[in-house]
Amino acid sequence: MTVLGPADPAGLGAVDAHEHLFLRSPALPGDDFGDVEAMTAEVESVRAAGVDTIVDLTPVGLGRSATGLAAVSRRTGVHVVAATGYHRDAHYPSGHWVYREPASVLEEVLLADLTSGIDERDWQGPLPAPSSHRAGIVKLGASYQRASPAERTRLAAGAAAARRTGAPVAVHCEIGTMGPELLDLLAEDGVPAGRVLLAHLDRNPDPGLHGELAARGAYLLYDTVGRIKYRPDSDLLDLIARMVADGHGDRLLLGTDVGRRSQLRAYGGGPGMAVLGETFVPRLRSRLGLDAADAILRANPQRALTWAAPAS
Repeated sequence: MTVLGPADPAGLGAVDAHEHLFLRSPALPGDDFGDVEAMTAEVESVRAAGVDTIVDLTPVGLGRSATGLAAVSRRTGVHVVAATGYHRDAHYPSGHWVYREPASVLEEVLLADLTSGIDERDWQGPLPAPSSHRAGIVKLGASYQRASPAERTRLAAGAAAARRTGAPVAVHCEIGTMGPELLDLLAEDGVPAGRVLLAHLDRNPDPGLHGELAARGAYLLYDTVGRIKYRPDSDLLDLIARMVADGHGDRLLLGTDVGRRSQLRAYGGGPGMAVLGETFVPRLRSRLGLDAADAILRANPQRALTWAAPAS
């Protein structure tokens, strides 16, 4: 499900599985961005670098713009998959409605985004104004090494919405932690590991742990490509090569997750979203070969993003 409607998975092409095209969060003061013209320029560079689809993992209340995403998609020709869902506590200030509402209300908000259309006000009230642009994935989040009670409630609401619609689930794993625990929690709520994308696993580049998660069926989202402050891209290439050699190449996804204004070229920052296609993919193809690299960029995300049958 893209912001412009259902799409044939085989037509998604090469996929950047974690980005943010519009974002505003109290956890990132001064780093928000929401200009359609600027994001059109950024996404045009992504398209020029060989990426055909972007998954925007900005959840509820953090500056989403359904009409903005649709405008960027139309102008650039890049498919955009939008998210609904809820982030970890750090992104919602004390007193925010996500802490007050029961799980049943939190679930209905997500169902509306997935089945009717994303609220043009991003659920900031006073009344929802559904757009014609539906979400295609549920984004959830946990804190470092723990899921707070509030996060656990939101995880349950997101799992219920995914179960009822068949939408996939992406989970923010802070610094690559909580992977096994999050799979357990989601499984308790009826979402099998094969429907889950674990984000930021490359922040904790442990091939043994990753092999266990992949063996359970989860997709491992390596989404800090080009973020040299974390580790050189050569280390990520080594991790991917190890995972492929161990038989887990079909569980890997890639992205850059440039979630700050200062990381976007359109705003004078870097590395920019296009770094995935411009510099990393050529190195990946050189290391793994064309077929193995393209499976990670094309076949895996196309499979991961396809909705399953809703649970009865």
